Parts: sequence; C-alpha cells; structure tokens
Amino acid sequence: MTEQMRLMAVHAHPDDESSKGAATMAKYVADGAKVLVATCTGGERGSVLNPKMDRPEVLADITNIRRAEMARAREILGVDQAWLGFVDSGLPEGDPLPPLPEGCFGLQDPEEAAKPLIKLIREFRPHVMTTYDENGGYPHPDHIMCHKVSVVAFEAAGDPEKYPELGEPWQPLKLYYNSGWTRARMIALHEGMLAAGLESPYTEWLEKWSDRDDRGDKITTRIECGEYFHTRDDALRAHATQVDPDGFWFRIPLELQQKVWPTEDFELVRSLVDSPIPESDLFAGIHESAVRSEV
Repeated sequence: MTEQMRLMAVHAHPDDESSKGAATMAKYVADGAKVLVATCTGGERGSVLNPKMDRPEVLADITNIRRAEMARAREILGVDQAWLGFVDSGLPEGDPLPPLPEGCFGLQDPEEAAKPLIKLIREFRPHVMTTYDENGGYPHPDHIMCHKVSVVAFEAAGDPEKYPELGEPWQPLKLYYNSGWTRARMIALHEGMLAAGLESPYTEWLEKWSDRDDRGDKITTRIECGEYFHTRDDALRAHATQVDPDGFWFRIPLELQQKVWPTEDFELVRSLVDSPIPESDLFAGIHESAVRSEV
C-alpha cells in the first residue's frame, strides 16, 4: 500500500458492528488499514437477549453496560469507534405498531442527523464506507435511518458548499451495503451441517423463506476472511446482553463455516473509481488510483 487505506463502517447500535462485517474489519486491520466504526445510537432501548444477563441490575444500567460491551468488542476487533450521539428508537411491536418515542433516532430528519457523521467523515477521511441497504438489512427504524443518514453523508461530505462548518471536505470513493443472510448462504451452511451429520439450526428458516427477502443477486464483492471468524465471534460474545454464547448464532462449527462460506459479502452501490465487478477487495480500484496519482 502506498497510502494507509481507511474504512468506515456505519452501524445503528453497539453489537451491529460485530454481527455485520466484523471479520472483514479484522482482516483489514491485520492488513494495515485504519478502521473506524461509527455507532449511531447507544442501544438504550435494546432488549436483553441473553437469559444469563436478564437481571434487574443489568436492565437498570443498560446504557453503561452496552458502552462497556462496545469498548471490549472494539478492542477485540482492533478498530477505532465513535458514538454519533442519537437515542435508540427501540423495536416497535404490535398491530398497529405504536409510535416511536419522541426524540429517538428513527424520527430524525436525515439531512440534520447526517451532520455528526459528515463531521466524522471529514476528520477520519475514509476511502470506503459501509452501511445498510434501504430496508436496513431488516426493518428496524434505527437501521433504516442509519441507511438514510449514511447516504446523505456520503454524498455531502465532499461538497464544499454543504455543511461548511463541519470541516474540510472529503469525498469517500466507494459506498457498500452489508449483505446479510442470503438464501444461498443459508442453504450452503444448512447442507454443510447435514452432510457433517449435525442438526441444522436453519431448517425452519428455510421453510419460511420468501424470495422477497433475498438480495443475493445484488452481491458484488466477497471478502475472504474465514481466518477472522473467531475474532468476529469473540467480538460478538463481548456484547453479552445481546448474544447468548450458547445460543443460535454459535451452533455452526467455525471449521465448517470456513470451508462452506469463507467470505463476508457486500453490495457496491456507489463508486468514484474503476473496479471491475465482481470484486474481492473493498479497496479495489483505490490502490490503483493512488498509484496513478503519484505517477
């Protein structure tokens, strides 16, 4: 690398960074890149999803506990991290859905809510950004707002006429959406478990799968990062209020995952450099551009 590459991953809550693209971030840190996680909210309204942590004293101090969990996960991944300062919206449930809490992240004006992210982009100067698709990966109001804010910030950060009070302009060169659970990935792991004589945790999911949920055909970029799956899992376990270490997410042996689906996958949605599709590197086209600019 002629210049240290910089990657910014924008996430809605603490723990999202460890379940979406974490092995990719760990790989790039090991390769010498600088990686910054921007966390939109503090996860204040998140439920305690680990039965072992579902205790009154945990619920009473959930904000501080989730910050401490994030600090541990950040250390495990080797990344830097910044809080954007918004308040968790919670996940509304019921029919009809109740209104979102006043002042929460999901009710913000994206043009205004993008300001702290634009400031952070101009300070950190990432070459690449990752975030969620327009559906938020799944329809949580904070994930959807994270998408909106990220897109506004990507487009505005390099424009000297927009938000001049937020620092010197800097234009990231590529914007990706994280790819979550595609049907192809789930089938591969499901069949891998059965072939190994193990019970698959995905049987019921696959029976209920809808084609409308699948964005597998939109994947442009696959990052080989299987050797960092253990780092991803350690970071995820650091979010002890959100993840049961004996639960669903850890039932597939790492060796099987590394054999059957050793990549994390992304969708390139905006690029200001030439990088032929399919890609195997989030910085594809950027290295070459940097070299050309020095000639």
